[in-house]
Amino acid sequence: MSLDPAHAPPPPYAPLNVLKRVADEVWIVDGPPIRFYGLPFTTRMTLIRLPDGGLWVHSPIAPDPGLMAEVEALGPVRYLIAPNWIHYAFVGAWQGLYPDARCWAAPGVRERAASRDVAIRIDAELTDEAPAEWAGIIDQLVIPGSSAHHEAVFFHRPTTTLILTDLIENFERRAVSAWMVPLLFMAGNLDPDGKAPVDMRRTFRKGREAAREAIARVIDWGPERVILAHGRWYPENGVAELTRAFRWLA
Repeated sequence: MSLDPAHAPPPPYAPLNVLKRVADEVWIVDGPPIRFYGLPFTTRMTLIRLPDGGLWVHSPIAPDPGLMAEVEALGPVRYLIAPNWIHYAFVGAWQGLYPDARCWAAPGVRERAASRDVAIRIDAELTDEAPAEWAGIIDQLVIPGSSAHHEAVFFHRPTTTLILTDLIENFERRAVSAWMVPLLFMAGNLDPDGKAPVDMRRTFRKGREAAREAIARVIDWGPERVILAHGRWYPENGVAELTRAFRWLA
């Protein structure tokens, strides 16, 4: 027997496609799930309004008319961030809506998009040094050590907010189908002990020391909160959660 749609439970992280304030000048938007390697993944993007009023958009989700109206009310979309090699899918759609927005992408995004025939324009590659457009407001670091996964992480200084993508995934049981729970447990990215999935951790086998040093630097930033792209994020105790989630690098 199927549920009447009018009585179906709300989707995880509802309401979707609406701005949710995290801190001063920082918002998240939870989007509809997408499928990755056949598995449904919840989606989340982060927006920061810079001092000049321009918007910095991390890991854009699928555009939605109502959402875009909310976004445009905040300010002009100036910067689109593709933080790693698998978080770029909707950048092109946003570029179609905001052709003047510049795209910064992590190493490997250009090649991955080309291999998938995904048309996006990359204006600059992310490095360990923030560009002038947000230097002094948002710090950044490309975590080294992996043979495959190159992710840029960001720290909003005014609110001590860290923004990660897949280096920690923290799927909640309530937000996934029951059949996924044992898979997520084995992968190591099930709440409350979310971390990088085991297949990603294996790619750091030869570069653990470099990764460990980079994560130590991130922890030294002293983030109060940590925003994740997938699953429950951490509104408090950021340093403790990072220390727990990256203990596999010890």
